[in-house]
Amino acid sequence: MEVTASAPAKVILFGEHFVVYGKPAIVMAINKRVYVKAKPRNDRKIYINSLNLNASGFFENGKFTPETGGSKAKAKLEPVKAVVEKIFQLVEGKSGLEIEIDSKIPVAAGLGSSAAVAAATAKAISALFGVEIEKDEIFKIAYEAEKLVHGTPSGIDPAIATYGGTIIFQKNMGIKPFTVKCEIPLVIGDTGLKRSTGELVAKVRMNKEKYPSIMNPIIEAGGEIVERARKALEKGELEVLGELMNITHSLLSAVGVSHELLDKLVAAARRAGAYGAKLTGAGGGGCMIALANREMLERVASAIRDAGGTAFIAEKSNEGVRIESKH
Repeated sequence: MEVTASAPAKVILFGEHFVVYGKPAIVMAINKRVYVKAKPRNDRKIYINSLNLNASGFFENGKFTPETGGSKAKAKLEPVKAVVEKIFQLVEGKSGLEIEIDSKIPVAAGLGSSAAVAAATAKAISALFGVEIEKDEIFKIAYEAEKLVHGTPSGIDPAIATYGGTIIFQKNMGIKPFTVKCEIPLVIGDTGLKRSTGELVAKVRMNKEKYPSIMNPIIEAGGEIVERARKALEKGELEVLGELMNITHSLLSAVGVSHELLDKLVAAARRAGAYGAKLTGAGGGGCMIALANREMLERVASAIRDAGGTAFIAEKSNEGVRIESKH
């Protein structure tokens, strides 16, 4: 038997960085997915192959033997193995496993690829063993795996990968699903620059400690934007959302997390006719998003490519983790 499951990527529409200081963030699943195929093996080995990370190898009795990716492969595949072990705790008996990961999501770009891998892996393996696990359980397992990748994750990425749709996330208030009826046609531009979320969060904290009377009002404004954006999403006011994206990008630049290439891609998208554009996620590289009329998407994507980024068109995905095939 062989089972394939998938889970979606995400973009932060509004609220990144300000979420650290208790403000809400609006996060949306997009129709780019990670696919995880699982099948049993006759031995006790757990073989994991991540096509996108160029890492593969065998885990057996606490030892790891790399196949591709050399000495770095173990760290890359460890979160997937953690998911396997969690599922093994829920099922009777263990066996060897073969897991193949194929991601359509750019890696380390702030789009939640690692959480999507964890959620899809949990779904595929549990289905392989004939165990029905609730989405809440998948979320918990994916969250634990994320700790290995990000240390202290917010929970946003595993929530979106598991449940899909759009959520409002606020520290100490948790995750609230939020129904958005209108389409959100986006172009996602990737700078191709890797960055550390932790370092960027630390940079904002340092600026806040140094200039509290300047930074605190910016953080407050970030929170106000989310409230206004929520109303615009409910009413389907795409132009208002675009304007709010533009303001947000300026605020994120002000707190020190933009990058000259991000600014270049954002400016190119706006010039090409987007309603608005901003960085998404941690900043300092990674991705930006542009909201545009459906007819303008190709033109905006082309402008982003001309400005030095890679670009793809995306839209909201209402479905979270799911089984793709069983045979």
